[in-house]
Amino acid sequence: MNILVGVSGGVDSAVALNLLKNQGHSVMGAMMKIYDGDIKTIANSCYGTNKKKEIEDAKNICKNADCDFHLIDLSKEFDKIVFQNFKAQYLKGITPNPCVICNKYIKFGLFIKKAKDLGLIFDKFATGHYARNVFNETTGRWELKIGKNPKKDQTYFLYKLSQDELKNILFPLGNMEKDETRKIAKEVGLIVADKQDSQDFYKGDYSGLFDTEESKGKIVDRYGNVLGHHQGIWNYTIGQRKGLKIAYSEPLYVLDIDESTNSVIVGIKDETYNKGLIADDINWVAMEKTNKPFEATAKIRSASTPKKVTVYPKDDKIKVEFEDKISSIAKGQAVVIYNDDTLLLGGTIVTSF
Repeated sequence: MNILVGVSGGVDSAVALNLLKNQGHSVMGAMMKIYDGDIKTIANSCYGTNKKKEIEDAKNICKNADCDFHLIDLSKEFDKIVFQNFKAQYLKGITPNPCVICNKYIKFGLFIKKAKDLGLIFDKFATGHYARNVFNETTGRWELKIGKNPKKDQTYFLYKLSQDELKNILFPLGNMEKDETRKIAKEVGLIVADKQDSQDFYKGDYSGLFDTEESKGKIVDRYGNVLGHHQGIWNYTIGQRKGLKIAYSEPLYVLDIDESTNSVIVGIKDETYNKGLIADDINWVAMEKTNKPFEATAKIRSASTPKKVTVYPKDDKIKVEFEDKISSIAKGQAVVIYNDDTLLLGGTIVTSF
């Protein structure tokens, strides 16, 4: 089988490539070039700060495996689809999830398309994600399942993948622990065997990306009392505690962000809890779309433990009620619904209640 492997210069994709080659497949590596100008903040979080080093590592990984390497320029597409969306969402007081958007439209979308447009011939596309995709003969659907190590699970960021996309993707590391991956990397002599893990997108310093003078506003409590001032609502996300710089009798947390009044609403810990949420832009993965309520578990952050919920689908949205109240539900983030280790569906959080 001819397989294109998305390589990042890290140990996971390097081992994925080597495993597939050792299984007898014809492999080639390809790396996305997403850095261009002021998008360095997001690009750095995905691939590290040393672009030349990452590219050289990716080239050496392919050289070590005796396969071709291709650098595919997607910087303009990344800027338009991921970065501009990121900026627009933050300016609306919404906490975006760039990794979800990038995976759907760039890494598992335009990256594959552009590779084919460049004349690369392959049957499957593989990555170093810790996830599993399995075809269910009974339902006739491809299922996305968490990896062997739940702590390394990356399905949360992959919930937007369609049935057509899942059937053409390979996740060679899905049944492996991270320690196993590094062991294999050392055994085959990969220079990245001890390389630090790459990070999913994180909230960093966005100085220079927004007009701070025009963005200044008030920090208020739920009753409108002014407690302080902010330098731009894009500096804040729901549940945030650090950086408020307000003296108060108890620790304060961000409860909400109001774009219309350019205000950040804060409160004490007890005020951060909600019973449920509404989400839209739903992608049904392991199960067909339904309007019937059902019980499951849900995650509102990639690293969180799934919580028991009841899901109430209606039209193109879902209402998710938690068995126990949950803290800091952020608009714009993903809610992903599971049944044991199987991802059922996911969507974008619109509001909490």
